[in-house]
Amino acid sequence: MRPLRLMKVFVTRRIPPEGRAALARATDCEVEDWDSDEPIPDKELERGVAGAHGLLCLLSDRIDKRLLDAAGTNLKVISTLSVGVDHLALDEIKKRGIRVGYTPDVLTDATAELAVSLLLTTSRRLPEAIAEVKNGGWTSWKPLWMCGYGLTQSTVGIIGLGRIGQAIARRLKPFGVHRFLYTGRQPRPQEAAEFQAAFVSAPQLAAESDFIIVACSLTPATKGLCNKGFFQQMKKTAVFVNISRGDVVDQEDLYQALASGQIAAAGLDVTTPEPLPASHPLLTLKNCVILPHIGSATHGTRNTMSLLAANNLLAGLRGEPMPSEFKL
Repeated sequence: MRPLRLMKVFVTRRIPPEGRAALARATDCEVEDWDSDEPIPDKELERGVAGAHGLLCLLSDRIDKRLLDAAGTNLKVISTLSVGVDHLALDEIKKRGIRVGYTPDVLTDATAELAVSLLLTTSRRLPEAIAEVKNGGWTSWKPLWMCGYGLTQSTVGIIGLGRIGQAIARRLKPFGVHRFLYTGRQPRPQEAAEFQAAFVSAPQLAAESDFIIVACSLTPATKGLCNKGFFQQMKKTAVFVNISRGDVVDQEDLYQALASGQIAAAGLDVTTPEPLPASHPLLTLKNCVILPHIGSATHGTRNTMSLLAANNLLAGLRGEPMPSEFKL
């Protein structure tokens, strides 16, 4: 009897233990990974993917035509450890008949929790307050010192009322939000009913919201959506939060809006590029809180994501239905 030919799998980073264990148990696969928390160099990625049947990648890995050419014709499955797929050359992948797995739903709650945390951190000026305690700026109780903005009786605008947008609204509702607005490609009356959210245009959402949360996918239509014109329509007391993708925001326009007092504050979990250079002008502003893209960063969520990504990959290689396949 001829021995079973193993399928080659390449993993572009050290992934959480549950996913690694699932791949290790796959007796029909030969798994190689870039065993580091740091990004794989381009040359190593090209070498590793050459001849691979399956690729497990991260959102920071650019899977473009050049890399697909380096992989060769064996490549049948790409599984990404993310819900976003804007790092994948989908047209080229579809042309080659490659299946794609991704990790929706499992990171919804963690990302929504982070969005609320970032909104509160930004609106109540927590980084500034902590710094004042440490640098001696806290001298006495002062009636107007460190005042921020509260959610009670506010209007919250959500750009993108998908799974994460809904989860954010669900968590904000008990804070006493008076009104929810949302915008997107089309009205979503069934989803919006839970929050009595009104579907409005992006300009109206900008003009009427006290807090704006960006939770949409990055598409050609949303790239640069939040620009100078958008910020000019916002209230001077409004707080802007982005947990989607950095390219939805024109960061130069955001800097000008914050530095000039056009808007009150911004909290970002995503930027362009990532990581954001330490010399970036946004990092000089007290009214801008920037996190290193940690929306899904809980131990449980990252383990669940890694297991789903591994199971997507293995199912695809075996010609079986994936638990979560991105349909091309």
